[in-house]
Amino acid sequence: MTTLRSPKTVEELTRYYQLRWEILRKPWGQKQGSEQDKYEKQAIHKMVINEQGEILAVGRLEKVDKYQGKIRFMAVSEKAQGQGLGQQIINALEQQASQLGMKEITLNARENAVGFYQKRGYQTVKFSHTLFDEIKHYTMVKQLNVHSLHKIELAQTLLGIWHKTIPLSKAMELQISYYDGQKLMTYCDADFNQNLHHTMFAGSIYTLATLTGWGWVYLALQEKQQEQKNLRGDIVLAEANIKYHAPIKGLAYGQVVQKDVSGDFDNLLQGKKARIKLVAHVYCGDKIAATFQASYVVLPKN
Repeated sequence: MTTLRSPKTVEELTRYYQLRWEILRKPWGQKQGSEQDKYEKQAIHKMVINEQGEILAVGRLEKVDKYQGKIRFMAVSEKAQGQGLGQQIINALEQQASQLGMKEITLNARENAVGFYQKRGYQTVKFSHTLFDEIKHYTMVKQLNVHSLHKIELAQTLLGIWHKTIPLSKAMELQISYYDGQKLMTYCDADFNQNLHHTMFAGSIYTLATLTGWGWVYLALQEKQQEQKNLRGDIVLAEANIKYHAPIKGLAYGQVVQKDVSGDFDNLLQGKKARIKLVAHVYCGDKIAATFQASYVVLPKN
């Protein structure tokens, strides 16, 4: 049995890079370390691992610009080739890209892998480069559809409220990339929100987390109103604290998931305030860079 997920420990990440090096660099006499670049900490990493802890396949997604992502360093262990593991990695990275609001995926495919990507909807654009004076690469592109579970109308309504009533959210270019009732994902413009160290400004991280939490409460209330029409209220932040774990550079996004939320809106039916507690995380790539714990109060509205 195998599992597809991101590396969780330093030891797993080491073995993740080991496989990447063994397949993509070692046969051409390249040193260990040549399989990594400066974007590792801000990228999304996926791997297939078996019950014995062996990493069988790896792949990486990075954000090129606001709506474009790039897949790199796809590798499958020699003993696991032909088992569809590469397809699993591609599917996972494309799904992640869609949830992050990316509309297009680009990659540079080795000549012997062009057919693999063509079968999965990628189109060859042009010749890219020759690696190690031997391996020809071709630039390939695929357009992504909006994720099938994304509740786009609700998300657009919330975004309109933010940009109309909170000028800072518009200046930050705060966007909602995904909401399905179980998960909310948001992001903002990385360049605008940089500090003098070229990492994300702490105030922007706090704002992103605050509005992601507020947005979750708003969207949950809107969906609840479909069952209880008289559920109405004004949402305010009552209490919050944030812990910054690591600097953010590049791919950053806020996220709230259902399992990290407690409380309900029932008190509003009796004209009383309701309280929702939640945890929002701000990620850099696939690592948590900040944890925001908050309590929101929904005040009854006549």
